[in-house]
Amino acid sequence: MNTHAIVLEQPEQLRLSELALTDPTDCDAVVDIEWSGISTGTEKLLWNGRMPMFPGMGYPLVPGYESVGRVVEAGAQAGLKVGERVFVPGANCFGDVRGLFGGAAARVVVPGKRVVPVDEALGERAILLALAATAYHAVSGGGKREHPLPPDLIVGHGVLGRLLARLNVAAGREDTVVWERDSQRADGAEGYIVRHPDEDERRDYRVICDVSGDASILDSLIGRLKPGGEIVLAGFYSERVSFSFPQAFMREAQIRAAAEWQRPDLLAVKALIEDGVLSLDGLITHHEVAAHADAAYRTAFGDAACLKMVLDWRHNA
Repeated sequence: MNTHAIVLEQPEQLRLSELALTDPTDCDAVVDIEWSGISTGTEKLLWNGRMPMFPGMGYPLVPGYESVGRVVEAGAQAGLKVGERVFVPGANCFGDVRGLFGGAAARVVVPGKRVVPVDEALGERAILLALAATAYHAVSGGGKREHPLPPDLIVGHGVLGRLLARLNVAAGREDTVVWERDSQRADGAEGYIVRHPDEDERRDYRVICDVSGDASILDSLIGRLKPGGEIVLAGFYSERVSFSFPQAFMREAQIRAAAEWQRPDLLAVKALIEDGVLSLDGLITHHEVAAHADAAYRTAFGDAACLKMVLDWRHNA
């Protein structure tokens, strides 16, 4: 069984290739992907070659961890039904080509326990479940904190920043501030305020959540905390993150790194979305067919007006 997949041969060089899939087991499902999102965080680092080395890293690789498709085969122990639409957070089924993260393909073989059935009405918006789970994990502390405080300042008004702000609004907060330097990304706020950081004089934020990915920003954020305040690093940083100790000492600042989302986070945001508490509307701005993937990736990473690019795989099954 073969599939068409995006293969990053090396930084800034990709092609749509035909790859052989590993044989499914009784615990696996075969999913025909309908849509996949392009991440401007981790995938951008894979694209430009700035992703730090860690186990499983290397080229060639199949990127993508924001995929939605339909089950076409289900093993006896997969726990899924043929015809179900599911969210697929990546796959590793391409033989010698690394599946990092493996979701940008027309068809994947994936353990049934990794995928999550989604509401048909969500359609392509279901690709945003991964980012919604990331936002939820950042604010909830991954269930490891008894009473986590929500951020009152969010740095960055991309999709992740907007989802963080929407979670705050859903929780009844009316004083959330989002910093954004790019005027093209300043609009779209509903129930919260977007400001350029130079227009904000406040220096008593309790919790600041940074999703900018800017490793040099920490000193300026520490200067905006109230004593005992917390900074949550929820972006992904390719460079060394450091800060000046005296200022952090004076404020007794807390700094927390938010790790990758876990399945409970995914299920929690899925429930919020299905209950109408959290909206995914208005976050997907660009579309392209999978055959034009090279142009789509360049737009996703180079056009500030592109919040989220979606690849359409429905003609590549």
